[in-house]
Amino acid sequence: MNYSLFVRIQSMILMSSSIIFPFYLLLVRQIGDSYAQFGLAYGLFTLTSAFAYLGIGRLSDWFGDRSLLVTHTFGMALVLLCVPIVTSISHVYLIQIIMGILGALQKNTEKTILARQELALTTIGRTIGRYHFKTSLWSALGIIAAGYLIDFLTIGSLFYIISAVYFYVTVRLLWDRPRSGKKHAEDSSSGVEAGIKK
Repeated sequence: MNYSLFVRIQSMILMSSSIIFPFYLLLVRQIGDSYAQFGLAYGLFTLTSAFAYLGIGRLSDWFGDRSLLVTHTFGMALVLLCVPIVTSISHVYLIQIIMGILGALQKNTEKTILARQELALTTIGRTIGRYHFKTSLWSALGIIAAGYLIDFLTIGSLFYIISAVYFYVTVRLLWDRPRSGKKHAEDSSSGVEAGIKK
């Protein structure tokens, strides 16, 4: 998988998460009885992410960035299928914990892939700036489009659509296998693929 494919995939991932986030908050607020439950649900997400980061860095070096990104996209696709049928606040708490782990996988992997790029020291800032521009642009367009889409569909159907997008990204990641002759970052101790090179 080359860098341009990584940018396209990340744009789809960030667009998808940006689309569902506002509507997911509405769904959580409707299920919970108080702001305390809402705060706990969101706090569980952040707390789980914080602890997950401790081990994810090592997993990235052991299993490679692509494996963690596939785990994130496939996990999100499955979780989003469950969101529309959530009926109790305990289900929301469980989903928040799972999404906290998956979110940490995505954020950490995004950073390691960018760090593993072979860039001249003078162009690192420019490259990362362009990367954030492209992914943020797609996120903004996705949120605007979702608002109009909800007028014609139910909120539940939006989660199914975004789940399908995550499944597509998972298949795309699995389909694009490294080819011989291309450079890949290797973990020095295990020799497994650890990242994406240009």
